[in-house]
This record gives sequence, C-alpha cells and structure tokens, in this order.
Amino acid sequence: MGVSGSSLLDENKSTHIKGQAEAVLKEFSLYYRKQFSVAWFSQVEDDLGQQKQKITQLLKQRGASEEDEALYEESVLYFDDTRKWRERYVVVRANYCLECHDSLQTFVEGVPAHQMLLPTGGKILTTEEEYMAIVDKCFPDENSAKEDFAPPLSGMPGQFPVYLHLPYRSDSYFCFKQQAKQAAFISILSHCIRHQNLDFLKKKTCEVQAFFKAIQFYRQDKGKYEAWDMMIGGDARVLANVVMEQLLPSLEKDMLPGLKAKKNEKKRVWFSTVEAAHLLVQEHLFEGLSALKEECRMLARQQEVLIHSDMDQILNLRRQLEIKIRDKLAEPAEKLCSESIQPYLGLVLEELMEPISAGFQEGHQLTEKMMDQVCQDTLQGHDNERLKKALAAMVRPNLLSCYEKISSLQAKLQHLQERFGFSNIIVVIHSAQIDLQELIENAAYTFEQLLNNAIQDNPDDASSTVEKVKHRVLKQYNHDSSTVRKRIFQEALVSITLPFIKKSLAPTCKTYGPANQSHRYSSQPPSGGFPRNAAHIETPQLAQTHLQRRNLAMDISPGALTSQLWSPYRDPAVHPDIRRIQGENAKLLQSQ
Repeated sequence: MGVSGSSLLDENKSTHIKGQAEAVLKEFSLYYRKQFSVAWFSQVEDDLGQQKQKITQLLKQRGASEEDEALYEESVLYFDDTRKWRERYVVVRANYCLECHDSLQTFVEGVPAHQMLLPTGGKILTTEEEYMAIVDKCFPDENSAKEDFAPPLSGMPGQFPVYLHLPYRSDSYFCFKQQAKQAAFISILSHCIRHQNLDFLKKKTCEVQAFFKAIQFYRQDKGKYEAWDMMIGGDARVLANVVMEQLLPSLEKDMLPGLKAKKNEKKRVWFSTVEAAHLLVQEHLFEGLSALKEECRMLARQQEVLIHSDMDQILNLRRQLEIKIRDKLAEPAEKLCSESIQPYLGLVLEELMEPISAGFQEGHQLTEKMMDQVCQDTLQGHDNERLKKALAAMVRPNLLSCYEKISSLQAKLQHLQERFGFSNIIVVIHSAQIDLQELIENAAYTFEQLLNNAIQDNPDDASSTVEKVKHRVLKQYNHDSSTVRKRIFQEALVSITLPFIKKSLAPTCKTYGPANQSHRYSSQPPSGGFPRNAAHIETPQLAQTHLQRRNLAMDISPGALTSQLWSPYRDPAVHPDIRRIQGENAKLLQSQ
C-alpha cells in the first residue's frame, strides 16, 4: 500500500538495523545458553525417573490435526495491495495460517496461494472508528491529520467489514455481505490468532523452555518484570519484538521528520517502513537463533554422560543453594505476600472463576445438546451419512458464546493493573479458550469412539446403549473440566502476582546476588525461583476455600505448591562448563 517501506531503508539504515538485531542476539545468547543447559538437565533428570506425576484426564485425547487439514473455506472480499476490493478464496488449515487464493478453481488446481497471512498478535475490529483508534495510537506523530487510512466505507462492497490489525506488519481488510458469514470468519480468525500466539510457547522441548526463561530473565535484568503482551509466536518473532521495542524510538527520531510523503500518505509510509525493518530484523534473527540452538544442542549432548555420572552431586548442590536462598528471602517474601497479596487474592480468584466456569458450563450444555442430536438420529435409524455429519459437527461446534463468557474476564480484572501492574489478561483468556476447545474436541472424539463400539456390541438395544454412552461422556467431561479449571486458576494466580513479587523483592535479591554468583552453578538470578514459591506462601488455605465452594478442591498445600513453584530452582544445578563440577563442588562445600 502506498510507498514501499523497503525503499526508505537504504544501505546505511539496513546496516544499522541489522547491527541492533545482532547486538540484542549477542546479549540474549548468554541467557539462552544457560537456560538451555537448565532445560537439558531437567530433561535428563525426568528421564531418570524423577519427573512429576502428570495429571490424567478421563476423556480420550483427540490427536492433533494434520497441518494440511482444511478448517475453513470461503469466498471472501479482500482489500489487496492495489487498494481495490477483490474476491479471494480463503482457506484456513490446521497450521492456523490464512491462504488467500485467486479463486476456488486455482485452489482446486493446486496453484499456490496468492498470499499467506499469519495473524500472530492480531486484533479484530468491525468498525472503522475502532480500527482508526488503534492506528492513531500506533502512529507516533500526534499532530498528524486523521486521514482516510482504512478502506473507504463508500466503496465497500458489503455492510460487514473485518479489520485485522497486526503488530509491525501491514493490516488486512475483509468484507462480507452477510452477517452470518462475517461471524463465521471472525470465529476462525480468532481461533488462528489464539493458536498462533500461544502454541509455540506451550511446547515442552528444551529449545522452547530455554527460550521462554531466557526472555524472562533478559527483560528482568532491564527492569521489566511485568507480563509482556508481545511474548507471542515463534522464537524469532518474539526476539524480533524485543528488538523492535528498542529500535522504534530511534527509528522514529531519525526517520519520521524526514518522511517526504504527502500528508495523506504519511502513515502508510511510516507503517511500511516499520514493516520492512521488522522483516529485516526477523530474517537476521532467524539465522542467528538457528545457529545458537544447534550450538547448544551439540554442547548438551557432549555433557549428558557427565550429567549422569555427577547427578547426585548436582542435586546436592542444588538443595544447598535452595536452602541458602530461602533463608535469605523467606522473611521479606512472606511479609510482602501477607500484606500486599493475600488481602486481594479472594476477590481475584472469585472474579477469575466466574467467567471461566460459565464458559466451561456452557460448553457442557452445548456438548450435551449435540450428543442428544446424535442419539436421536441413531434411534430414528437415519443413514450413516447424516450420522457422520452430526458427529463431525460435534468436533467443530460454534463456541462463540462460550468464548464471550470467558472474554468477559478482561472487564472484570481491570483493577489488576493498578494493584499488581498486571495488564496482560488476554493471555489467560486465550489459553482458557484453547483449553475449552480441546476439552470439547476430546468429548466429541470420546463419544464417537464409545458410541461406535457400543452399537456394534449391542445392536438390538440401541436406545439404552446410546444413553449410557452419553452419561458416561458427560461425567468424564465434568471431571476433566474440573481438572483443567484448577490448573487455569492456579496458573493465572501465579501469572498475576509473580511479576509484582519479583519487582518488589528485586532490591533484596540484588544485595544477595553477588554472593550467590560466586557459585558457578547459579544459572539464573536469585530472584528467579523464590518469588514464584512466595506467590503462594500465604494463600493456600484461602484459595482452597474458594475452590471448594465451586467443587474444585485441589492440592494447593504449601508442600505441593512449593514443589511446583520452586521448579526454576532446578536451574542452578547445571552449567555449560560441567567438566569442572568436581572441583567446584569441593570448593563450595569447604566454604560453608
């Protein structure tokens, strides 16, 4: 759209931007190498049989969809780079990427998509006023005129637009003539955004766990303890967001005053420039991160035999460090929790539980309704094709109303910004919505499996058989729903309070830091693990009371929470220079 951003990035500017990216990557690499060793050690420890017991669910787990499986197909009006509305055939697959094909025919013929759109970090809006408010907020020139940046309403070929705002990238615009089709598109687009934002960081691989922790500690060392709303997407994208956060002020200072564009083009030129810079940064970081990960994997494989042989000594050292850190930080942490967190936790927990439980309860009702329909079709002897359609509809139901109930959490917890400095509740919302989606998919899959087996075993008593299957699945749904919500509430409480605790304890941790850094196996700041434990020191009984009121009793005793929340203090157990472990252990023990 408008002037190309790449035309504004001459060789000097491109070199400067690459230099900024390289500087961030070099500094970040120090954190990543340490955290990769930590994650690798944790994996070895788990492989040796010391892993925690996993929470089991009763519903059968539906396997992940094949990435090329189509979840949505529809002809959509799309505002393209020529600033004209054109009909495109949009396909969404299970990789949660939007494919914009020239037509249904080109799609069927296997012609590559005209455009691939990754909606990571996207915000969906349906009015020009809402969209322009976001655009104006992102544009740094406050004196800029409110010109026609969005597609003009007068030329829009339908009454129901969809504006997709994307961070550091060109926005996208769609239009529909029917509100039902707009709603269906918004539903699948929201689905893609949730998964694109969170799926990568939910992976349990060493690379992902190391990256997540390294970003946290990198930002904390710069005084940024709050939950970050740009911790979304893959590793190269997240690190590019770090670079852009640091780069934008200088980019604005150096380039904005010199933009030689007409007044009504100024925003388009700026956003195109930002997009070109972001693309340049991401490409540079992708190569650097790939090399860094391979380096860490090779080093970890070399260390694995030594880790096995020295496991007892490593664990003993870890316990000693934990005790020393607890002794130093326990008193200020408990005081902070009792005075500044415990009085407010009851309200926070109640407000978390109400909208999330309402969404899951509606999911229960929807699942029961769909099973009733399948049972009715079965009893009335409808053909297999109709039965298959009913079962397929159960796998991908319309969950918009359920999602809206969970989304109401955002309005309920606005006071958290003032109390705890927590503003990233959208991550809690999206994560809960994904959990609900997976729960309903598992219920549909379990129902289909049990129904087929039951009918085959008792073809002459279909009425009784299908009712038993339905009640069995609903019981399993209720059990798994309770289990999932317990985890959501516990993780949310920690996410809300932990940054506040870390920031509050930072001065105490820094005074203790130099002494602790003398130990080579302290691979993260001493503030990393204890505050996570302290987040629950004063709250187990309170949280238990509230959860029991909703039949959500869970093990949140101090011991259980300590075991869970001290998990970062596996970190001091390992260091890349593992060959020196024998001598270092001896020196440490002698000094105590």
